[in-house]
Amino acid sequence: MCILLILTTGLQACSTSVEPVSQTTLLSHYHDQHFSPVDNIPTPQSLFTLSGNQIDDIKQSLSPKAQRVLVHQWLAQYINAYEGGFQYADNVTRTASETFDDRKGNCLSLVLLTAAIAQELGVSVVFQQIDIPPVWDRQGGVYLINGHINLKLLPQEQTHVFNVDSTEILVDFLPARTMQGYGKRKVSQSKIISMFYNNIAADALVIGDYNRAYSLVKMSLQQQDVFLPALNTLAVLYRYKGLNAEAEALYKLALAFKPNDMDILTNYSILLAVQNRLAEWGELHRVIELARIRNPYYYYGIAQQAYNDKEYQTAINWYKKAIDKADYRHEFYFGLSRSYWAMGDQYRSQIHMQKALSLSTDIQHQRRYQAKLNAMN
Repeated sequence: MCILLILTTGLQACSTSVEPVSQTTLLSHYHDQHFSPVDNIPTPQSLFTLSGNQIDDIKQSLSPKAQRVLVHQWLAQYINAYEGGFQYADNVTRTASETFDDRKGNCLSLVLLTAAIAQELGVSVVFQQIDIPPVWDRQGGVYLINGHINLKLLPQEQTHVFNVDSTEILVDFLPARTMQGYGKRKVSQSKIISMFYNNIAADALVIGDYNRAYSLVKMSLQQQDVFLPALNTLAVLYRYKGLNAEAEALYKLALAFKPNDMDILTNYSILLAVQNRLAEWGELHRVIELARIRNPYYYYGIAQQAYNDKEYQTAINWYKKAIDKADYRHEFYFGLSRSYWAMGDQYRSQIHMQKALSLSTDIQHQRRYQAKLNAMN
């Protein structure tokens, strides 16, 4: 996981969608007088820049295979983090060049590296954000919510250099089964850059480097795609600095664009609680709790964790709760099938796998579920 949405201690909420906020609107919400300038902030261009030696190494690796394999296929094999080409390391956000040297990084770092290499080789890419349930991590007194991104490599169009193939290649840095069944959204390169700065701003905030965190989150907000997670990070930073009025103004700005954003609502409710504004806190808290218990993926996330912990009966109970809320989601039945299989109940496992197959409209899912059914038989 790699996209950090920052929350303060004790909060449990997540939202993956984002809304634009104009640069003009943001100007009055910057408070430079409370922070000192810092050096060594990477430029947006540098995030995708490789050194001359790194480019030479890459092209030397490609050269012997250039006549036998399509270049986007070669790149997918070369980067291949899950199989050992580069090491997946959660909570390590680095530039493309740093990731190349360290041979590891989180999914955002590895996406930057893949895009940088693709740029050098003339391969087009499409960035995607995956709508996975929240994955929690606690660092110091701060909770971080981790999201996930990947990218697709498109076949080249220069027929005089490489053969043309119509097949896109998905490059992901987690096992395919981990991402199975979740929605995905195309995002721009500027959004990827915003995510990078917000990630390392969150890292700086965690260790108490508020001046650096401020500079970085401003860089995140100054990209073409301005998004709410960075507003949230800035508001949390203001609260940590004792700038409560400034934090509240940011929360209200964000909620004007997206009234039901759970990250913003939750952090705003904490600010109200700290100020002993309990009536206002109670109103927000009711909204948050209602949203959580109405969300089938809240129960699905708990079920998935129980399954991973081998607590299969508990997983079954929570998958059923998710199905009660949304009986049209194939992944809920797939999870239920896996849990019954682990419990030795092959009959119920097969029934729910058939249900998952009947609900799926995606060919990849259908093939997977059919293969499982064949194996059961």
